[in-house]
Amino acid sequence: MTDDDRWRSPLGTRYASPAMQTLWGEPHRIALWRRLWLALAEAERELGLDIPDDALAQMRAHLDDADLAAAARFERRFRHDVMAHVHAFGEQAPAARPYLHLGATSAFVTDNADLVVIREGLRLLLGRIIAVLSALEGFALRTASLPCLAYTHFQPAQLTTVGKRATLWMQDFALDAEELCHRLETLRFRGCQGTTGTQASFLELFAGDHGKVRELERRVTAKLGFSAQFAVTGQTYPRKTDSAVLDALSGIAQSASKMAGDLRLLQHEGELLEPFESEQVGSSAMAYKRNPMRAERIAGLARFVISLQANGPHTAANQWLERTLDDSANRRLTLPEAFLGADAILILAANIAAGLEVREDVIGRHVDEQMPFMVTERCLMLGVGAGGDRQALHEVIRRHSLAVAEEVSRGGANTLLERLSGDPAFKRVPVEARRADLDPAAYTGRAPQQVAEFIDEYLHPLFHRARPLATEAGAAEVRV
Repeated sequence: MTDDDRWRSPLGTRYASPAMQTLWGEPHRIALWRRLWLALAEAERELGLDIPDDALAQMRAHLDDADLAAAARFERRFRHDVMAHVHAFGEQAPAARPYLHLGATSAFVTDNADLVVIREGLRLLLGRIIAVLSALEGFALRTASLPCLAYTHFQPAQLTTVGKRATLWMQDFALDAEELCHRLETLRFRGCQGTTGTQASFLELFAGDHGKVRELERRVTAKLGFSAQFAVTGQTYPRKTDSAVLDALSGIAQSASKMAGDLRLLQHEGELLEPFESEQVGSSAMAYKRNPMRAERIAGLARFVISLQANGPHTAANQWLERTLDDSANRRLTLPEAFLGADAILILAANIAAGLEVREDVIGRHVDEQMPFMVTERCLMLGVGAGGDRQALHEVIRRHSLAVAEEVSRGGANTLLERLSGDPAFKRVPVEARRADLDPAAYTGRAPQQVAEFIDEYLHPLFHRARPLATEAGAAEVRV
């Protein structure tokens, strides 16, 4: 049996980027374990333990060339993944063998490495969110004043603009960016806590010197690029951290699915279309079709990522005392797949946002068909201003509107304004209600100004906060 004969996750073969796959891959994880062992040995030597130079030199020389096959052989013997890699590292760095993992428990490498990967994954996702927001920013500015039908209950409501609607999608993603910033700014290192979190092994190494034990933890934490560690732990870091991270990834999926759902509806209406390549095939049977495949894929992946979120709180709630191992298998599945799924979603979202096609003629036709209904709110305000009863006028508008809507649905003309102008209830309404005065731009309120204000007053300051924390998202192939 070869690797090609085995099932492989589509997250790896089709959807997620090589960058995110590499972060969660075995070589990267073991390279982090080795860096943790090196950081621990360096700090222990700095604080007085007799660890020779050649031990550290050999460790540094073999940070990125772990023999995974050798480690697998050790694991079959020991049935313990961390000890397998201790022995594999010791074979490559024999001078370091007596000092590897000195005072540490397995969670020293597993948990601390997971936190590093989570940090790197959050930075990559933040970069992808910034890419989505940047593409939508340009789209929103270009369409800030383009009137379109707004919908409530997917029924035509008062007008908005295409750009204003885009800011609703942007605000969702911006809230995700804020959450990722918060997670990155407050993410803590597990540190050097020992088997049950008491640091007893390190206190023994340093002959009861509490100050050196505390300094050891500070130094190792700094060597791995963290500014703080958890104040206390059991054997593992609090699994509430995973739960909070999965909440954030679920939030990304929610935002993208909302945008994708809107686009699927609008593509059906013919108003906005996702990108479609020159040789792309929409259907194997119906050659004329242009399906919103990217948006549909976002919806499917988002459903998967959102479902993973429930694992975090269940795992956090079921950790017994200082630790229990029922978190291990679940976390091995849930954390990587949630990150890879969110990565795939944001790649698709950025691709869509950068290539949205606007059908202004279709949007305009839909607006024109509904404009007589749009003006009824103004008619109501004018009628009340002319001395009418608001509730009585509302009933007149309702009755005429439903009758005209029925006529329009059967192919008839929209005669609502003529009906209202001939109704005695509206005899004192000024000529502003005439069809000739129905300029859609007069019915979009502050939508164009809201777009500019949103971008200048909220989005750009958010970019200023987020960009230093993010890893710039490189190009990734979209496979639809």
